[in-house]
Order: sequence, then C-alpha cells, then structure tokens
Amino acid sequence: MAAALALPTRGARAAESDVQVDVIVIGAGAAGLAAAHDLRAAGRKAIVLEARGRVGGRAFTDTSLGPAYDAGAMFIHWAERNPWVQIARELGVETQNEPWGGGFQVFANGRPMAETDRLKRRGAFGQIDRRLETVDLTKHDLSVRDLLGDLGPDMSQIASSGLLLSIGEESDRISARDYQRLWAGDDLVVPSGYGNLVARHGAGLDIRLNQPVSEIRWDGPDVAVTTPSGTLHASACIVTVPVGVLKAGAIRFTPELPARNRDALAGLGMGALTKIALKVEGNRFGIAPGMSFLEAGSPGQLMNLDLFPDDKDIVIAYCGGDHARALSVAGTEAARAYVTELLTKMLGSDVRKAVTGISFPAWWTDPYSRGSYSVCLPGRETARDQLAEPIGGRIFIAGEATAGGGAMTVGGATLAGRAAAAAVARIKA
Repeated sequence: MAAALALPTRGARAAESDVQVDVIVIGAGAAGLAAAHDLRAAGRKAIVLEARGRVGGRAFTDTSLGPAYDAGAMFIHWAERNPWVQIARELGVETQNEPWGGGFQVFANGRPMAETDRLKRRGAFGQIDRRLETVDLTKHDLSVRDLLGDLGPDMSQIASSGLLLSIGEESDRISARDYQRLWAGDDLVVPSGYGNLVARHGAGLDIRLNQPVSEIRWDGPDVAVTTPSGTLHASACIVTVPVGVLKAGAIRFTPELPARNRDALAGLGMGALTKIALKVEGNRFGIAPGMSFLEAGSPGQLMNLDLFPDDKDIVIAYCGGDHARALSVAGTEAARAYVTELLTKMLGSDVRKAVTGISFPAWWTDPYSRGSYSVCLPGRETARDQLAEPIGGRIFIAGEATAGGGAMTVGGATLAGRAAAAAVARIKA
C-alpha cells in the first residue's frame, strides 16, 4: 500500500530540481485518502505524504493491549449520508448499529452518586439542545457557556459538562452557532475497527510514510514541498493535516499564509477528547460487559469509563477539555495511576492487581495532531469556510475542520477531501 519515497541522494538542491510530480496530498487520514482516490479517478496522479508510519490519521484502531479498540474516531456519524457506509460496503466490512451497552451508573468522587444529585444533573444535561431551539443566533453568536448563563454558574457548568465527552472542549471556547449547525443522525460502529477500515481504504494509493512536511513554498511557478527525503514540486497541493499542526507552525509556508487563512486558523482551536485504555485481566468484579461508569463529582473532570466493551479485557476511560490536557501532559504513567485510583474507589483495591497494561495515544500531545478535532471559537463561526479558501489558486486546506456541518468527523473530512480534489482536478496539469 505504501511506497518508499525514492529521491536522488546527491543533496537537497539536486532533489529540488529532479523531482516533479502532479499533485501532492499531505496527510494520509480520511481527507487525504479521499482526495487521492478522487484525483486518480479524474486522471490526475497524486502522491500522499504521511508523517506517521501508518495510514489513518486520527482514525486509529489500537491493538497494543491485545484486544483492539478505536483509540480515535469510533462512530460513523449521521450514517444516512456518511460516505463511509458505502465505502465499508464496497470493501466488505461489516457495520452495526450503535450498541446500547450493559448498563449505566453515576459516581461522585468514586462513590455512587445520591439519587437527588443524579436527577438534578440529568435534568441539566438537556438544557443545551433546548436553548439552541429557542435562542436566535442569527445576529449574534454566543459561547455555549453564555448560552446557558442564566442557569447560574453551578448548573451551567453541569449542563455543559457533557460537551467534554463529545466536543472535548470547555464550554466558553465553543461557538453555539457552529455547534447548532453540526449534522445529526444515526450512528454506526465498525466491529473490526473504524481505524482499520480507514487504513484499508488507502490500498492502491501512492502513500509515502514517515515523511513529515517541514515547508511548503508557493512563490515560484509551482508548489515545492520539503520532506526529510528531499523536496518535491507539484502543480497543486492539498493540505489535510489537523488544525493543531497548522497552528503550531510545524509546517512553514513561504510566503506565509494569506491574512484570511491565518485569521481563519485563529478562529479555530482543537478539542482534547481523550481515551485512556487499561488492560484489566482476571477479576471482572461482577461487572457485565459494556457497563458504563460516569464519574461526575466534579463537572470539569467528567470521565466516562466503559468496562469490558464487547467482552474484552479492557476498560476505556474518556475525558476532555483541560482535564484531558493535564493528563496528556502528565504522561502515560500518571494517566494510568489516575484511572486506576478512580477504579479502585469504584470497585475496590483488587483493581490494582488486575490492571496489567495501558494504551494512551494522547492526541493533545501528539505532534502530528495536537488535539482530537477542531472546535470553532465563539464569534468565529465563519472560520471553517474561510480556511477552505484556495491559496494562490494552487494550495487547498481540507479536513474535518473545513467540513461545515460535518466537522469533527471522519465522514466530514472525507467530503472535504473530495471537494478539494474536485477543485484541483479543474487546474490544468
């Protein structure tokens, strides 16, 4: 599936003058793969440069613990129009309706939450959707926190805390208008792994792994892209790396990005939805497979734990926002200790002996993602469309961040990649 990048060994300048390609796609996630497939169908030759040693980007099925789980994207959202339903069908990959799980229990600081408090929180969680249905955001955007402001500081925080497990961001950094326009629909799952499905979709494409791009020059007659193996020249370039990578300046643009594109990046952030998977062997403490424990004692540190999903010997902890950022920065062992201690409070001290491993692909500190997915800041709801505007008629930024109502999803990234490919296909080679 992946080909080695064969460049001259005479030095960078020789490589610059010798390597000419048609179209360069940067990033082998869903957007990059979709763009490359559509370019090939249009008769254009594209190569895909991927910084990681694997295909799929933030769709990643992790098998490091033995039992597989989706460490990144998990759901085929709004399945009624999501292109991955058809892609899975064409590849012969099974999809299923979202499972209901094996039960649900709410905790406060590791102890079962009092029924009165649980009902209070349950009533608050639906407030966001009710407000979005009644508040006019056409003239003035609000943060989700401000949307809920009249509930009071305590109830507002409880009402918005669920977004930590969906958007992965604090409510004061989420545009209510952008959140309002996100597409809804049925969710499907991929039993064999969504990440595995995305990786399979890369088969047959010219993908060059372990090729992080350091610079994109667009001040000459073509686009010059610099990698560890040399510099390639192309008539056009589609950039599908996450917003977090662009904002970090990991790829230098020469000349710098136009003001409108820089302004668009300033209007977007990256959420920090995080999964911490523990391998838990032996004693299952009487827990039915698929049971969920929600730790909700502190709304800012909301954490959901899926216990033994699909009857596997793993527990997957989900968290988001600043709490997830802190755990990501603290590192793998600190995250293991935190989740293990929480499980110990919930299930007893024998948990410590049962935990035998951890998988923690922390997207927030991953240099090739810098977050889970894009979040539109309050008052900047036009940033997604603005970021997708062509640069010099030859460079196109595409991905979940430019997917409008499909933002934050693999399906949206795919549609954005296809749109960019259509624009490039209209450029004379």
